[in-house]
Amino acid sequence: MKTNDKLDFYGGKGASLIPFLIFLVITIALSMINLADINMMCAAGVVGLIIGMFFAKDKGKYWNTVLEGLGDKVGMTAVLIWLIVGIYGNILRAGQLSDGLVWLADKLSLSGAAFCVAAFLLSAGFAIATGAAFGTIAAMTPVLYPVGIILGSNPACLAGAIVSGGLFGDNIAPVSDTSICAASGQTYTNKDGIAEIGGCVRERAKIVIPTFIITVVLYAIFGGAGGASGIDQAVIQDLVANHQNPAGLLMLVPTVIVIGLAIKGKSLFEVLPIGIIVSTVIGLVAGLFKFSDLISIQDGAVVGAVPSGVSGMFNVCILLMVIVSMSYLVISSGMMEAAVDKLSETANTTTKAQLVIFLFVSIMNVLIAAINTIPNICCGTVVNEIGKKAKLHPYLRANLIAIPCCSFHFLPFSGSVLFILGFIKTMALDASYIVVPTAASFLTATFYPVVLWTLTLVAILTGFMKMFEGPDGKPVKEEPKD
Repeated sequence: MKTNDKLDFYGGKGASLIPFLIFLVITIALSMINLADINMMCAAGVVGLIIGMFFAKDKGKYWNTVLEGLGDKVGMTAVLIWLIVGIYGNILRAGQLSDGLVWLADKLSLSGAAFCVAAFLLSAGFAIATGAAFGTIAAMTPVLYPVGIILGSNPACLAGAIVSGGLFGDNIAPVSDTSICAASGQTYTNKDGIAEIGGCVRERAKIVIPTFIITVVLYAIFGGAGGASGIDQAVIQDLVANHQNPAGLLMLVPTVIVIGLAIKGKSLFEVLPIGIIVSTVIGLVAGLFKFSDLISIQDGAVVGAVPSGVSGMFNVCILLMVIVSMSYLVISSGMMEAAVDKLSETANTTTKAQLVIFLFVSIMNVLIAAINTIPNICCGTVVNEIGKKAKLHPYLRANLIAIPCCSFHFLPFSGSVLFILGFIKTMALDASYIVVPTAASFLTATFYPVVLWTLTLVAILTGFMKMFEGPDGKPVKEEPKD
């Protein structure tokens, strides 16, 4: 966006945060009493924007900035992907892939916590291949969540495991937008160019792999706690018996194709339509569904997996657009530039520089928790300037961005939580046994991002992550002499 035309606020640059603060207060308050939903979050965002207008000196410029945010290319890219994956996920569901996995899990005697761990691992594998946390949630939730509920997994932990798997893959996959954006904004001092993505991922793995292992252990311990939301054993056995269809495993074919194409570097825009076509052909040929199950007219309305897949994404797409528009106000006000000057004064030692960067990016991700890419891009310039002054290596700077960007998707108003809840609520309309966890329950059930942030903080304080830029841009452990 254009940042040379500043937007002035009564009360100074800090007033640009007012829409965010109003949104956060309303959303968190309602989440804590289990009353928040996506519609209310959208309303809270709009209310915040309306109230924020009264603090802007130029009301017309204020709304022009908001509209610019609504049409942001990064945000619109996410919206379009979400709409496509909504269709893809619903077709997989119509193809009874869940019933196929129930049959397989039953044969392997997976249930409760064991299936919760499996959900984390499967989601992680898909995310590593695609580099897309949201794409993983969209593809895996319709497949794994119903199966896990039937097999006795804890609903909140099961949903948290799917989100965690998506974040792990997004955090470590070289093809992820998080890795690419974080690295591309960090330049060398002693040579030309930007941080190499492979080097960033290699260094990041020193934190990410231990986090992965701890997460597996936590889901193995807590993933089955409480059973399937109070469903007694007899009912579970009945559900398992009535939700088995080995033919549903044929729908794994398009999933494998999608992963394979993603590994070859194809974008989700190329991969997902192929997945939709292949899954449709397989489902029709195998008799897993009829064409009318995908789209038909009933009582004067268009129904089926395709339209419901799109409609299930509408509210979360609108919320994303609202949140991105609020971030544009913060940037346009010059608040970001002021933050650089202020933070640079504080970051007068190596450890302080790392902490300042880490906490700054963390705060931005709390404020802009809808999608990783937005705070990633917003923080890049600030981190580059502060990090260069402290002689931090571009790998380290990039990782101090990428890690917090995957660390706050347990918040009730985060994009991942909103996204997966949208899927689960849609599934619950058609299946009475589907349990919808509360948004607040993700705070204590999405283990990966919490452990990741904590381990990184410890690594900074102990000097484990310390890395400077040496001659010719090489990473060194000792601070170079001037």
